[in-house]
Amino acid sequence: PVSLQASNPGQFESDSDVLWQRAQLPDTVFHHGRVGINTDRPDEALVVHGNVKVMGVVGISEAISPWEFHVPVLSQVDTTEQLKRISRMRLVHYNYKPEFAATVGIDST
Repeated sequence: PVSLQASNPGQFESDSDVLWQRAQLPDTVFHHGRVGINTDRPDEALVVHGNVKVMGVVGISEAISPWEFHVPVLSQVDTTEQLKRISRMRLVHYNYKPEFAATVGIDST
C-alpha cells in the first residue's frame, strides 16, 4: 500500500475513482496499486517523472539495498594514474566582458 499526504484528501474521492480512500491518520489518503506522477504508466509502487521537493525526512527501509536506488559504489583508485590524467588536462582561463561579468556576478578577469 502507498500512503500519501495531501492538503485536501477529499479531492481524490469520487464515484468513478474508488482506489483512493481516506486513511486512518488525519490529512492522509490511501491507495492500493501503483501511483504515477507525470506518467500514466508507473512500473513501481511510486514513479515520479520530474523533480521532487521534500520538506522533511525521507525514510528508507533497511531491507532495501543501495542497488535499488542506483547508488554508485565507490572504490579507491590509483592516485598516481589519476594525477597523470589530470596533468594531461587542457586548462583555460576566461576573460569575460565587464558587462557580462557584472550581470552574472563574477569577476571579469
